[in-house]
Amino acid sequence: MPKLARRLAALLALSLLAFAAHAEGVKDLPWQVGPTKVQVGSHASLDVPAGYAFLGPDGTRRLDVIMHNPPNEADSYTLAPESLDWAAFFSYDDVGYVKDDDKLDADDLLKSVSEGTQASNAERRKNNWDTISVEGWKTKPVYDTTFKSLTWSFIIRNDQTHHESINYNARLLGRSGVMSAIVVASPTKIDTAIGEFKSAVGGFAFNPGQSYSDFRSGDRVAEYGLGALIVGGAAAVAAKKGFFTVILSALAAGWKLVLVGFAAIGTFFKRLFTRSKA
Repeated sequence: MPKLARRLAALLALSLLAFAAHAEGVKDLPWQVGPTKVQVGSHASLDVPAGYAFLGPDGTRRLDVIMHNPPNEADSYTLAPESLDWAAFFSYDDVGYVKDDDKLDADDLLKSVSEGTQASNAERRKNNWDTISVEGWKTKPVYDTTFKSLTWSFIIRNDQTHHESINYNARLLGRSGVMSAIVVASPTKIDTAIGEFKSAVGGFAFNPGQSYSDFRSGDRVAEYGLGALIVGGAAAVAAKKGFFTVILSALAAGWKLVLVGFAAIGTFFKRLFTRSKA
């Protein structure tokens, strides 16, 4: 067997063992299976529908370790469908009331995001992880004045494998801060994932008195506007969710050894949901 082929075979074998270990670790996380109502931080709640599972901060931190995600100081929460075709990560930023009257320049924002992503790759190199790049917009930023939500999505590329995936972002504005939601999926499944995500978070609500419309004179106002939410949010995606992005894009590319690892997780999820119905 040629030397390169032997190295590739060894790498694939290690990948299989690693993802099998990931599956074993993921199945032991404290998943809360829907239908159930959960708190998303101290400012909001979510009705988790049937067919979905939810992780609180402790479980999400353990998931980050399993998936080799850089640590996040803020509490984060995970929502995943039974299929595991995508995952959503929630976090709340207590920055104050964000004014929504600034204009969004997509070109300038993309440039800032790309530069921030490259800077964040220094941390990835320290851990010997693949670096990532922002290839461009999948959908440019759109602000919904009725629901006070800002959404956009990036095309993310793994610089080493060249696999692409999509990070869909939503920022839900509240009285005292912003709820962040990041949906990670492969390019072939992102449209379905976004539709399922929007349906699944129909039961999301800020707690009484914490909605954007509850703002009163004298409340703390954030030092930045909508544009900064995109730049800051993108840095968080690059630094924290890049590895999970690579995993999901690999699934779409047909890496069968990777699929084996996630098939184990998917099998566990099916058993988990079956037990919850018993």
